Amino acid sequence: MLSVRTEIGTLSSANIGQAVHLYGWVNTRRAHADVIFVDLRDRSGLVQVVFDPGDEAVYAEGVRIRPEFVLAVRGLVRRRPEGTENPGKLLGDIEVVAQEVTVFNSAQTPPFMIRDGVDVDESVRLKYRYLDLRRPELQEVFRMRHGVMQKVRRYLDEAGFLEIETPFLTASTPEGARDYLVPSRVNPGSFYALPQSPQLFKQLLMVAGMEKYFQITRCFRDEDLRADRQPEFTQIDLEMSFVEIDDILPLMEKLIGEIFSEFAGKDIPVPFPRMSYREAMNRFGSDRPDLRFGMELVDVGNVVRGTGFQAFAQVVESGGRAMGLRVPGGASLPRREIDKLTEFVGLFGAKGLAYVTLNDGELKSPILKFFTEGERAELLRVMGAQDGDILFFVAGPEIVVWNSLGNLRLEMGRRFGMIDQSVMSVLWVTDFPLLEYDEKEKRYVAIHHPFTAPRAEDLEKLTEAPLEVRALAYDLVVNGTELGGGSIRIHDRAMQERVFGLLGMDEEQATEKFGFLLDAFSYGTPPHGGIAFGLDRLMMILSGRDNIRDVIAFPKTQSAACLMTRAPAPVAPMQLRDLRIRTEG
Repeated sequence: MLSVRTEIGTLSSANIGQAVHLYGWVNTRRAHADVIFVDLRDRSGLVQVVFDPGDEAVYAEGVRIRPEFVLAVRGLVRRRPEGTENPGKLLGDIEVVAQEVTVFNSAQTPPFMIRDGVDVDESVRLKYRYLDLRRPELQEVFRMRHGVMQKVRRYLDEAGFLEIETPFLTASTPEGARDYLVPSRVNPGSFYALPQSPQLFKQLLMVAGMEKYFQITRCFRDEDLRADRQPEFTQIDLEMSFVEIDDILPLMEKLIGEIFSEFAGKDIPVPFPRMSYREAMNRFGSDRPDLRFGMELVDVGNVVRGTGFQAFAQVVESGGRAMGLRVPGGASLPRREIDKLTEFVGLFGAKGLAYVTLNDGELKSPILKFFTEGERAELLRVMGAQDGDILFFVAGPEIVVWNSLGNLRLEMGRRFGMIDQSVMSVLWVTDFPLLEYDEKEKRYVAIHHPFTAPRAEDLEKLTEAPLEVRALAYDLVVNGTELGGGSIRIHDRAMQERVFGLLGMDEEQATEKFGFLLDAFSYGTPPHGGIAFGLDRLMMILSGRDNIRDVIAFPKTQSAACLMTRAPAPVAPMQLRDLRIRTEG
């Protein structure tokens, strides 16, 4: 009976009296007074179909069908009988009387109900992901995802960008996360790497004179997973020639603003605020600050310096930092919870967590004995303490203090319900350090990547004080999540070689790993820069989801496994022999 199809979502009371041809899945089936009612579902909506016992052939089909059977129904749209309407439900005023039914396929009883808000373990949902994706709430996510992708393509096309694909099989890069490696059968002992990003290729496209490039592309990183990370993810990637930061950021603000307006109903004022990396770290202990709530960090170094609290005073005297965090209402935290929070900040390198509670005008803390009465008063004044507060303090190396209190701030914000979910916090974080020192490797490493250009006014510091050099880099942060990042790139061979040298690469190593890029820079390279946005993270924010797995059609678990296909999995010995690979065991 295949014929012109009527999508369920297009039905309305205007179709009453019309014949329609519906195709879809049985959502629910129920019988009442010898009449069978089926809610038929396709990706556009759901409608009630009536199987009348007066039509024996059609009724017989209604008797045997069960949830998730796949049907075609030809029928007549009519208004529901008085008293049976469902005004709280879309299409609750109409129904379709079945006149002909074709069962394309039967279905076993699903391992969980195909409905929104289903309460089932995520591992079961991921094992049967094709069933999970039938749920209307997830189908809506992927309709939105499609719309966002088309919006990006239209916007960048109108702005003069060319969509150009770059390779998936490429050379391994020594910087950043671990690569996924692909063995080459025709080049035994050699490996391709799946790209962590198209960074080098998009820069080469600028050398090639393409001027404006973009693609929506898959990227791969072999790194530990968390709620906003996956081993394979989608990136909105772009690059432009002859630009500076103030050319790139306004163009991106307009794109992001239009996306949030169209798909989330959120109007974000432009231009977006900008905050330097150092300000963000000093105030919020994070380079992706969530500004939907307050609780800023406070420097207490001058207060503890010279006091009897030697654990902090000595840290400050030796060049470290001492900072505090005031948590309104936190004086109610029991000691066992404070002990757990001490373990929590220890995950970020803190050697301890000092605290003071202020409750009904009374101070309590194991550290108070180290302060004079005047020093206590000054500490409370600097912290802005109020009755009912708990004050937390950490001392140590600057990065440890920032990370410890920054993560504690987020934990307290969530625990005490301080985060205003109705507010959108959007800002650019700029002026990142170009480099940081890796104690484990005993060398400098790039904060973003080794192709980021240093600020011109800091070039004189590259040799004597490289850690003070700021990068022409920028991250877009939305609700405490890094949505995207980019930079102005190095376009001069001599400067690129100089940065490689700071990263511990001699001329031979730089040529071996990046010789093709250095050679390209010898043939006339325009100044250029770009940015990449995480499409999955963007969708997570737009759809109000807490986990990136909910916005990826076939995601991996936290152990980077696919429960549905059972990947990764062993392969046949013949395949390994073809690749000249031998596994242990």
